[in-house]
Formats: sequence, structure tokens, C-alpha cells
Amino acid sequence: MSHQNNIRHFLVDTDLTQDEQAEVLDLAAAMKADRFAYRPYAGPQTVAVFFDKTSTRTRVSFAAGVAELGGSPLVINAGESQLGHKESIADSARVLSRMVSTIVWRTYAQSGLEEMAAHSRVPVINALSDDYHPCQLLADLLTIREHKGELAGLSMAYLGDAANNMANSYLLAGVTAGMHVRIAGPQGYLPEEEVVAAARARAAQTGGSVTITTDATQALAGADVVATDTWVSMGQEDEKAERVKLFGDYRVDEAAMAHAADDAIVLHCLPAYREYEIAAEVIDGPQSVVWDEAENRLHAQKALMAWLMARSGLAEVPGVAGGQRR
Repeated sequence: MSHQNNIRHFLVDTDLTQDEQAEVLDLAAAMKADRFAYRPYAGPQTVAVFFDKTSTRTRVSFAAGVAELGGSPLVINAGESQLGHKESIADSARVLSRMVSTIVWRTYAQSGLEEMAAHSRVPVINALSDDYHPCQLLADLLTIREHKGELAGLSMAYLGDAANNMANSYLLAGVTAGMHVRIAGPQGYLPEEEVVAAARARAAQTGGSVTITTDATQALAGADVVATDTWVSMGQEDEKAERVKLFGDYRVDEAAMAHAADDAIVLHCLPAYREYEIAAEVIDGPQSVVWDEAENRLHAQKALMAWLMARSGLAEVPGVAGGQRR
């Protein structure tokens, strides 16, 4: 259907080029500085925000963000709609996109998001899937930029469960920004080869680089940014004891931070479990920027939504070149 050809979606970190990613981050900084100045959802237009998984930061940041952009957030929890159960994803997309201005979905399968986008007349945003968490990375990059200035050329180490959606997004978003991304985890818990290949391909365009290792010290050496994530994600609670033992060498504590640059900053997407993946003295210490990072979910996602609307020709946003308005 031709009317969908110019609609921009954000399903994976590499859906933005390096220049586009920088444009979204510039817009996020502008929105943070003047929080209520942008109204691409004036009307109010509605943004449907679907949650197949529980959420705190994603839910609050999208609901608050849509409201601050002049719109009305419609938050729909698992089991409250026919989506993917009594009605196909494609049919849901066809109906929803005639009623709302953007669709945000926190779900399991990446393929569901792709099917939604393929049949939607409005932007579709991945608010977390099993494979990627690209909205979190926009917040992370905004935070790094605030504390470090330019992103290109910085080195970022991610430690722990490196076979998860966060590791994948750190790889793809980091190299898109021209960063040197180092991923460290135990054998069997490293990123899949197709994600690494996609990251290397993007790095070749941006001057970034990819390092995949089982050696935490190698990943940490002189790093400007150190990131980690929970070792026990939703649905893995019964594996907790085994995973704590498995990932013990990848804990971000003071000994680990001694290998990073003296002025390194620490990221954690939260929720954090102190004394497991990260020591209390680190997350609550002077190198931690996790609370800035959490707040920046709001600003980065507002910028993303406004940018997608403008680039899809559905709104006019100062500083963003638009697509063709219908």
C-alpha cells in the first residue's frame, strides 16, 4: 500500500543512520532544555502504548512524554486487547493506524513489531523486544553526550549477560554513533553472530568498532563508559542462583572500575540489583549517571516520536526536515 511507503518506524537501533541518530539526540537536548515547547501531537492526538510485559520507566516516560507533546497516551496492558490473540497483528495495525498517530509496543517477538510496521499507516516504535531495546539506547547516548560531549571515538564496555536485548542494542546503537563498543560475557552468553555482523557493517560506515570477548578486563581497559544490566531478566527467576555464579566475574564493582578510565561514567538501564551485577558503591557513587539516564528516557523518546512524525510527513517539528504531508 503506497501510503505507507514514507512512514518511518523505529524497530531496531540501526533504523537510524549516524546523522539521523545525532538529529534525534539534538532534538532531545532541545526538548530537555524547553520541556513543553514542542506539540507534534496537538489535538490532542492519541498514541497507543501496548505492554505485553510489565514496565516502570518505559510506561511512565512514554505516557508523560506523549502528554508533554500535546497528545493523549492510551496505555493498554497485556490481556486488555485482541492484539495477537483474537485478531492478527496485521489486522490490528490496519485498524489502529486509522485511529491513532503512533503505535508503541513493548513485546516479545521482534517479528511481531515488523508485522505491525508493515501494515501501519503511522510510526511504530519498539519499546523493548526480546532482541533489542533501542529506546533505552537513545537515552543512554543522550546521557553519555551530556557528560562526555561528542560520542564518536569514545569506548564503551558492556559486561554481564551479553546474549540479551541490551547487549544487542549497545552494539548497534554504539557503533552507529561511531563508538568503540566492547562486549564481555561468559562463553555461551555472547551476542549472536548476525547481530555482531550487522554491528561490524555499521561500524565500517561510522568509524566505530566492535570487540566481543569473555575477558572483562580486556573490555574495561581504559573505557570511557561502563554499562551493565540485570543478570536475571523477566522469566529467568528460576535460574537466578546459576546465573549469579555464571556472571560473577563480570560484576561492575570498584575493582572492575579500576581498569576503566579514571573519569569513566557508569550506566545501568534499571531495575538494578545491588551486589549482583553492580556494587552499591558504584551505582550510588560519583561515577554513576544512572538517574540522568533514567530521566533521559523521557526526553529521548519525546524526540524520537516527534522526529518520526515529522519525517513521516505527519507533523511539523522545528529543526526537523519533514516528509511529505498528507
